[in-house]
Amino acid sequence: MNWSLSFEPLLSWTWIALILIPIALLAFAGLFFRQRGAWVRLIALAALALALVNPVLLDEEREPLKSVVAVVVDRSQSQDIADRQAETSAALEGLQQRLARFPQFEVRVVEAGRADAADERTETRLFGALEGALRDVPPSRVAGAIMITDGQVHDVPNGAEPFNAPLHALITGDEGERDRRIRFENAPRFGIVGKPLQMTYRVLSSNAGQGQAGEREVDVRVLINGEWVSTERAVIGQPMLLDLVVPNAGRNIVELAIPAEDGEITDTNNRAIAILDGIRENLRVLLVSGEPHAGERTWRNLLKSDASVDLVHFTILRPPEKQDGTPINELSLIAFPTRELFVEKIDDFDLIIFDRYQHRDVLPILYYDYIAEYVEKGGALLIAAGPEYAGDQSIARTPLMSALPALPSGQVIDQPFYPRLTDLGQRHPVTRGLEGSGTEPPHWSRWFRLVGIDNPEGEVVMKGPDDRPLLLLDRKGEGRVGMLLSDQGWLWARGFEGGGPHVQLYRRMAHWLMKEPELEEERLLANGRGMTLDVIRQTMSDDPGPATVISPSGNAITVPLASSQPGVFTGSQQVDEIGLYQVGNGDLTALAHVGPVNAPEFADTISTQDVLRPVAEASGGSVHRVASVTGVSVPGIVPVRSSANAAGNDWIGLRTTDDSVLTSVSRVPLFGGFFGLGVLLLALGSMWYREGR
Repeated sequence: MNWSLSFEPLLSWTWIALILIPIALLAFAGLFFRQRGAWVRLIALAALALALVNPVLLDEEREPLKSVVAVVVDRSQSQDIADRQAETSAALEGLQQRLARFPQFEVRVVEAGRADAADERTETRLFGALEGALRDVPPSRVAGAIMITDGQVHDVPNGAEPFNAPLHALITGDEGERDRRIRFENAPRFGIVGKPLQMTYRVLSSNAGQGQAGEREVDVRVLINGEWVSTERAVIGQPMLLDLVVPNAGRNIVELAIPAEDGEITDTNNRAIAILDGIRENLRVLLVSGEPHAGERTWRNLLKSDASVDLVHFTILRPPEKQDGTPINELSLIAFPTRELFVEKIDDFDLIIFDRYQHRDVLPILYYDYIAEYVEKGGALLIAAGPEYAGDQSIARTPLMSALPALPSGQVIDQPFYPRLTDLGQRHPVTRGLEGSGTEPPHWSRWFRLVGIDNPEGEVVMKGPDDRPLLLLDRKGEGRVGMLLSDQGWLWARGFEGGGPHVQLYRRMAHWLMKEPELEEERLLANGRGMTLDVIRQTMSDDPGPATVISPSGNAITVPLASSQPGVFTGSQQVDEIGLYQVGNGDLTALAHVGPVNAPEFADTISTQDVLRPVAEASGGSVHRVASVTGVSVPGIVPVRSSANAAGNDWIGLRTTDDSVLTSVSRVPLFGGFFGLGVLLLALGSMWYREGR
């Protein structure tokens, strides 16, 4: 019970003052001049004043509020090391049992480190979780906070106001743990394919500087896209240079790995990852046009519009029917450097295009053999065929025939037709999803000429009238050959009957021939998206089957793949671990990193008290290890006043609050009702009685 006195005046204080002040002056004047009955009049004035101000006695019933204790539990991936998760669960259970003995505490348990978002799992953010748990609690009701963690916390306040209540940390893990890790110091994001690139890395150890000189060095395995490249010797603690050559265009994963040390708590951070985007240096393309024609400018404009292409273009201006005996070396402003192009520097070209070219004396017959050899060794050749390919001077009648996917039948079909995709072409990356191919007839213009061939090899991805082959793609040795059996593609470029996707088609052909990874028929790709692993499988088959995924910890996961479009199968899997995943399907493998590369969560995994000690001691709290020889030991809980010490060797203190909530109020008027009226009348009557005597 809480008694208090309150006033509930019957009139405003102004009116009360106007009434009482004149009467009070008269009463005090009577006292001053010692008039008879002055004291009686003063008592009557007091009774009137009490009647007007109406004093009330209040009895308040209040319910004390509980102090709020926040228990923040670290469930980050570094807690998966050794027995830390078990120690954490045991410490939490013991803590809850001890806190349950004190009804004055409200316990709020919040777990941090297992959010779905990847950026929230790369760091241990316990103070953010603590702020969220106490966001609706007034500072006067905060009893304190207890963190159960390995001590590796990445959002510790720096230079800010300390926590306004005792902060205690219960540290899991053993004292004196050992760990060795590797990290990149400097890793460029881009590199030119085929060119050397320099990176910097460092190997760190918890016992650096101990042991003999040989023990302060370690072997570092260098892998690119999962394939071993070299083994380096690194000095622990010293920055080391790494020279490598960028192997492929597009994404490359550079991985550094060191062997596990005896007694090491984890080998999770014994690998470091760098994502390197390979960029092709300017591609060199040799375009040889047999004679001027409408489609020649289409090829030239397309190749010249690409800033990454260095184009060398020659056109034979002399038509074959003109024979006037003029020497070859006098038919051009500059001499056609055949030997330089097709013998000395042929390997410098990424692609050679013969556009309606036929055999003449310009190229010696032996040079065609050099071109075929260039293809066998990995070069790229595209034949844009016209009527000349079916004639007597066709390049198919030269030693180049060994590199060609089909020989001419001698027919040239002159009739209008719509180029169409074959069943194979609907799945092939070069023609898959070609703009306008989804309707019948296709939403593009017709062509009017097709060169006939016999016994095509490779993959026929487009067809003409009567299902005759129109576009062939083939592999010869280590190289690739494409053959477009019509010279009518320029109709699409000129917008005839609405035009067509000539840029898309020509560019895809050229890049497939130059082995662009995105255009490979059989390709396995994996990407990390948040905490989701996406698997993409390009294939010419009807069903590639499921993908097998190996997590960073070595667990195997099966991911089913479903068709998303012709030739493309996709699948997704939610994962729990941050790190490098190995994905396999059939004979293909791929690597994908889920979460940020080299996340701080694994930068340092040794259990420590040093990170939280400054902020804990600044708040009046303490830091204790829970692991002991006998098991998990939780300090005792002691309720303390706000000004008392809140930490000891084997106990932790939590503040109690004086806040309460009002539940009910009882009112007892002291000068109201018949009692007040009687007192007032008695006082006034006494005054008159005294005056009457």
